[in-house]
Amino acid sequence: MDRLGVVDEIFLRTHRGLGTPIVLQGLWRTADLVEPALLQQIYDAVRSGPLGRRVVRPRVPGARRGWRMNTRAQPLVFIEDPLQVPELLPWADGLGAELDPEFGPGWRLAAAWLADGGSVVVLTCSHVLADARGLAYAVDVALREVDAAEAAADTRAGSAGAGQASGASTDADRLPSPAAAEAGSRQSGVAVDPAAEPSSAQPTAARESDWADAFRQWSIVVSGTIRALRQGIPKRPVSSAPARAGGTELRVHSAVVQFGAAEWDSVAEEHGGTANSLFIQLVADLLWGIGFADPTIEASLPVDTRDEPRVDNDLAMTEIVVDRTDTPATLRAKARAAYERRISSPGGMPEQLLQVIPDRWAYTLSKGAGERDILCSNIGTLPDSLNTLGTHPCIGVAARAIHPGLTPAHLPRTRLSGYLCRSGEDYILSLTGLDPAIESGAALGELAVTAAARLGLDGTSW
Repeated sequence: MDRLGVVDEIFLRTHRGLGTPIVLQGLWRTADLVEPALLQQIYDAVRSGPLGRRVVRPRVPGARRGWRMNTRAQPLVFIEDPLQVPELLPWADGLGAELDPEFGPGWRLAAAWLADGGSVVVLTCSHVLADARGLAYAVDVALREVDAAEAAADTRAGSAGAGQASGASTDADRLPSPAAAEAGSRQSGVAVDPAAEPSSAQPTAARESDWADAFRQWSIVVSGTIRALRQGIPKRPVSSAPARAGGTELRVHSAVVQFGAAEWDSVAEEHGGTANSLFIQLVADLLWGIGFADPTIEASLPVDTRDEPRVDNDLAMTEIVVDRTDTPATLRAKARAAYERRISSPGGMPEQLLQVIPDRWAYTLSKGAGERDILCSNIGTLPDSLNTLGTHPCIGVAARAIHPGLTPAHLPRTRLSGYLCRSGEDYILSLTGLDPAIESGAALGELAVTAAARLGLDGTSW
């Protein structure tokens, strides 16, 4: 049985109200209308792919939670009445609700036609199921399956020749109307495949696996704790939420800004930096531009630790301190040094401790770990398959995290999160602002374009 890692379980606790709720989202924009039949194909491919799984609890104390195949899925959302482009992100922000990686479907596919004649397709996924690179891998698998199915269908059609009637439409070419989809959602909440759930009776082999895993976990925890306690009682990591202007008002705003990759790389080289260090510089400058008064900014930097493509949360965190005299060149050196170390558990305690103690204790011990003033998540270059949806070239592909159901009680220390990915000939910067000084998503986008211009970058807001 595949089992959850420590990071997986941290994100799982947020679904139970223990921490800042967070889900991932990929957004694809096309210049033309994506047909409903293609959306259904993508939906079916995702449902049967790497994201088609859910969390199951072990039967032995100390064993880690595991993964079970699960092809249950939230209904496909399709908005045929065109959205105005400024409505795109607010609509997408609302797609993270009711995702449950343990007791219900953990992902949702939605699409809308836009008033400018284009489309947007959005895949929203619980962070328990995957990190950003894992989500990109899952979509790559799904889109390749769709392309392969289309190629096979073309081959069959060609061999069948003119004997097959053409031009007739079938029910498979159409999705249910939004009203019908909503009615179906009210009836069952999910689309269910009768073969989606294996028997609830856990096989003997799985129980034996639980015993072996529990023994391994407790061995690591006990021996690691003894070693750590020899150095004294460790301190819990400290994290403080930002001071709230206007009382407890919660403000969360999103923006996406697109840049030419050639210009971005050229500006980074001119400053003696890299695409990544320029990214960090831009997000830090943006926070100062918003009104952050401190002379230094602490930045958390996720590090991809996977050695092969997979959907798991294969990431660690490191950190750097950015000051007002930094440049992309100095940040390049700071980041390079930071990637050689990781933010670890306090006092050297084994991280597996968080998997064998009750969830509330684990939340208390890990609360705020990895949170800094800004988050700079460089997702990297997306697979080429993500640059098109069927026959529709994408004019922009963004990846980001959102916080559905966030309350002031779980407001993180992080004031501004940036997510950078490269798709084709563009870099796309997605921003999630939690600083109370940010008035709106449009204002955040304008501030980002202005901050980028100071560095010599020409950006366009979605």
